[in-house]
Amino acid sequence: MSVIKKVLKAREASSFCFLVALFLVVGVINPSFLRAENITACFNTSVVYTLIAVGMAFAIFVGEIDVSVGSNLGFVAAVVGTMIQNGQNWFLAFGVGLVIGLIVGIINGWGVAIMKVPSLIFTLGTNGILRGLMYLTVGVQQVNQLPKSFKDISSMTLIGNFTIYYCCAVLLTVIIHFLLTRTRRGRYFIAVGDNAGGAELVGIPATATKIWAYVICGVMAAIGGIIFASRIGIVTSLSGNGYEMKAVAACVLGGISLSGGVGSVIGAGIGAIIMASISYLLVFMGFSSNYDNAITGVILMTIVVADSLLQKRAAVKNRHARLAARTEKVTKEGAVR
Repeated sequence: MSVIKKVLKAREASSFCFLVALFLVVGVINPSFLRAENITACFNTSVVYTLIAVGMAFAIFVGEIDVSVGSNLGFVAAVVGTMIQNGQNWFLAFGVGLVIGLIVGIINGWGVAIMKVPSLIFTLGTNGILRGLMYLTVGVQQVNQLPKSFKDISSMTLIGNFTIYYCCAVLLTVIIHFLLTRTRRGRYFIAVGDNAGGAELVGIPATATKIWAYVICGVMAAIGGIIFASRIGIVTSLSGNGYEMKAVAACVLGGISLSGGVGSVIGAGIGAIIMASISYLLVFMGFSSNYDNAITGVILMTIVVADSLLQKRAAVKNRHARLAARTEKVTKEGAVR
């Protein structure tokens, strides 16, 4: 019974309930949506969002943000796609893409953790640089002559109608969740986001932890870029544009607090499914998918405001509890005297 209560109190549980309710509402409006192939399509299309949301979660865990994930994803997709298009070895192309993500993560970590530049400003600069490099790489052309065998991987299924990409993304998310919650170093990220100064006092390397958070974020965006090139099959100079907002929204929807120190990557994965499903659900509801970004913005604003109000309420409640405890202590000391 206590386990059930613990699960229901988890932030990601409310996100999952919201996802189920969303599917049911759309199913009531258009019953054809509730077919198995449509439900699994929502999950399969979320694979890239899941990867970048899990990566973004690390940056948010430590109380920072990374708005360069979209351009990082797009640049890696362009480079890897160009190499494969030109007949380069796939594994070499994948390796180059991962190294790019690693370098971007290290640079962002250096700027934010060591140079103490506000994360929004520094990663916004990184975003501009990567987007400029994308224009140099792709220009007005498109990377679209990718081998059929490379694109066909995205349609291969592993379990039922779930693609191999999505199954791997879920497995990776579960492994990361286990490492974050069951290992000492994994818990560093939450500790630093909750109180960086206090974490330093107890021996947790806050600076190194923030750098690692950005490295993981950069590498996850790179993996997302490789899968993006395979799934979409076309890479332009605008590929990945706006994905940073989707990643942040997925994290917030998944119960991760933007102030840091609260949430889980499982929640980020659930939020990614919601974000990936919006345009798909709109079609079944009879609306244009052009409303996708507007709805994403509204959801993000609503959840952020709600999270802020909840944090303020919790802070006031904690202050009242401390005041009541002190008053009770003073009363008891007066009675003894």
